[in-house]
Amino acid sequence: MAKDKFDDVTQMVRAMTPSFPVYCIHPETLKATAEHFVRTFPGRVLYAIKCNPHPKVMQILYDAGIRHFDTASLPEIAQVREQFRDAGAYFMHPVKARAAIKAAYEVYGIRHYVVDHPAELAKVLDETGGEGVTIVVRIATPAAGAAYDLSKKFGVRPAEAPYILKEAKSWGCQTGLAFHVGSQCMVPRAYKTALEMVGDVVEAAKVDLHMLDVGGGFPAGYQGVQMPPLESYMTEISNGLKELNLRRDCTVMCEPGRALVADGMSLVTQVLLRKEDQVYINDGIYGSLSEMVTAKVQMPVRAIRLDEPMSDAGMDFSVAGPTCDSLDVLPFTFHLPEDMREGDWIEIGMVGAYGNALRTNFNGFYPDTFVEVTKEANAVSLGNGPLQAQAS
Repeated sequence: MAKDKFDDVTQMVRAMTPSFPVYCIHPETLKATAEHFVRTFPGRVLYAIKCNPHPKVMQILYDAGIRHFDTASLPEIAQVREQFRDAGAYFMHPVKARAAIKAAYEVYGIRHYVVDHPAELAKVLDETGGEGVTIVVRIATPAAGAAYDLSKKFGVRPAEAPYILKEAKSWGCQTGLAFHVGSQCMVPRAYKTALEMVGDVVEAAKVDLHMLDVGGGFPAGYQGVQMPPLESYMTEISNGLKELNLRRDCTVMCEPGRALVADGMSLVTQVLLRKEDQVYINDGIYGSLSEMVTAKVQMPVRAIRLDEPMSDAGMDFSVAGPTCDSLDVLPFTFHLPEDMREGDWIEIGMVGAYGNALRTNFNGFYPDTFVEVTKEANAVSLGNGPLQAQAS
């Protein structure tokens, strides 16, 4: 059986000399991040598994104290139920197929459903009968400096939320509210603003909340990002909660993804070809690096060469992926040793969030090798790698 645990990334490269991309899971980084989040958040922490559904990642988070999961599809629900017998799963997608609702309720025992429209509420009630169900109404919130404004797609206008809450209550359901300020949100105050909107909805609906989900959106510290400390977000949330007249048994939840796992995985790629100031590597925007384009995040990098020193002088390289599509070029240059050549490796940090989750098999390229780096924190994500990515 091939070895899948190494002390550090260089040891892995030396042992495997990989000609294919390798995901390096950093358990100690994941564990520390999860434990810090659980200690800091004033409520229940759900992991949004869409961000990185790899079973090893989920197991590390579970062992670190995260026992509840934000699931958005029937396969995600099944994964949680099959991997963890005692874990909580919540159907947090506001738009669901009827068959998925029915199977979630009858097969997997799911009792919490998010909706953002009266017709979606009717679907859930039709398929479950409402018995033992908690309906969580998601409201739209203002754009607040996030990489993705999720309220463009999901969330009912706050003025319309009371009707859905009261309708759910009339069916005997427990009720809750949810919001999401947007992925990679850099403004802690956005959570306090959203909680003020929650207060207005509760006052208008005159319905007690059994559950309040403040969503995800907590950011990760990508290259060049001046990220507010997690405590700033928790302070805004705590202050907002104090102003709400919630039931004492109301469950407060959050559903982080990116903030928990982004720096818990790095990616080792290999240089296929160098052309002057451009290098071609064996992963790209159709594989693990699409967030460089869609979220405009810069990921730190460092070069690796075995048994021979690399130049101390560096230069900026344009980086192309392996596919035949001319769009497969990263929007940021990598600052690497000026003597980079075919066969060298590049470790790219901060790929734990939406890296392997968004990979495709376009052109037949599909990175699918995972190892654990057990004694080394993610040095690249911590900024200890000698060379960094630059904006092009």
